[in-house]
Amino acid sequence: MASKKVVIIGGGAAGFFCAIQIAEQHPDWDIRILEKSSKILSKVKVSGGGRCNVTHACPDVEKLLQKYPRGQRFLKKSFYQFATQQTIEWFAKNGVKLHTEKDGRMFPITNDSETIIQCLMQKVNQYKIQVCMNHDVTEVKKINTIFEITLGNGQTMKADAVCMATGGMLKSNTFPWLLQMGHTIIDPVPSLFTFNVVEKNITTLMGVAVENATIQWKGTKWMERGPLLITHWGISGPAAIKLSAWCAREMAEANYEGAILINWTPEYNEQTLKMEWLNFRQDYGKREMGSKNPFDLPQRLWHYFLQASQIDLKTKWADLKNTSQQQLIQHLIRTTLNIKGKTTFKEEFVTCGGVDLKDIDSLTMESKMVAQLHFAGEMMDVDGVTGGFNFQHAWTSGWLAAQHIGATN
Repeated sequence: MASKKVVIIGGGAAGFFCAIQIAEQHPDWDIRILEKSSKILSKVKVSGGGRCNVTHACPDVEKLLQKYPRGQRFLKKSFYQFATQQTIEWFAKNGVKLHTEKDGRMFPITNDSETIIQCLMQKVNQYKIQVCMNHDVTEVKKINTIFEITLGNGQTMKADAVCMATGGMLKSNTFPWLLQMGHTIIDPVPSLFTFNVVEKNITTLMGVAVENATIQWKGTKWMERGPLLITHWGISGPAAIKLSAWCAREMAEANYEGAILINWTPEYNEQTLKMEWLNFRQDYGKREMGSKNPFDLPQRLWHYFLQASQIDLKTKWADLKNTSQQQLIQHLIRTTLNIKGKTTFKEEFVTCGGVDLKDIDSLTMESKMVAQLHFAGEMMDVDGVTGGFNFQHAWTSGWLAAQHIGATN
């Protein structure tokens, strides 16, 4: 097969992985990665607090799909070809072993994102893939079977195939030539963020974490369960961040104003907690409520709820008035917090939106409008919750695009 020229636009995880996969099949091809900034693999570097959350230990594809608020149906065929297991095997084969934390997140055993960057760079150097930084692409045209790529400095280059892997925040006006080719771009909104609380009483508890709570965006069906953290601006923690992904569009439309409902004791609902309360009164009757909390909640949070229910910390369990008991139960199972605004969750900045999935073949990542134009990573309207799922989509889509680019005649 004659040597071909392939251009990958975007020097992130998806772009690098795609380039390497093409080179593994066709080491003699001319493969270039064009990155508009002076930094490559920047998200890989900062992800997971600088440790790089490579993927998530989830071998069951059906369960894996449930972690993607947008793109589930699209990803189904993709993940049956390349998913978590294949990612783990590819990195192991290339000298990077991963370990799994108790929440399922997977990191290199070095706990250093540089390990992943060095692995990818070593492959790029091995296959002599050219990485061109400060190469801003202003236009891509297809003339007959050849792509002509125009750069910000006016230079042009030609390619037999192009893979777009420019990351999130893709707006309609970012690449007008994509629209001219017939693609639809769904304007992006942030996903994965934390909630700014209007009432500041609860934020006096900043630093308090609860291992298991449920959080719901009031008026929607979306609810997440898991760890929550009270911060100086509001509510954070894995459950809150996952909820933000599911509600990303609704919250953007509401201008990030509304309310969240928290159940700090999710094994109970109002009815079951009322019934259990009879046992609490019996078991702890003579104990002071301030010193005995049957829910394993942090002491500061428990005291906060007692005070909010106008219960003196020295009140004995047996002496608790019914009206105060009812107030306390409501605080425990249905704390309602008004929200105004959001805060970006550290470096895990992800957007929902991008190239409409209806325009892309889910088996090949190829444009349905333009042959040999492919897409990989977050520039498509796919996003996962926090925990390694967005990187998994980057590896999967990069791999799939490479298989197809590599299979052309």
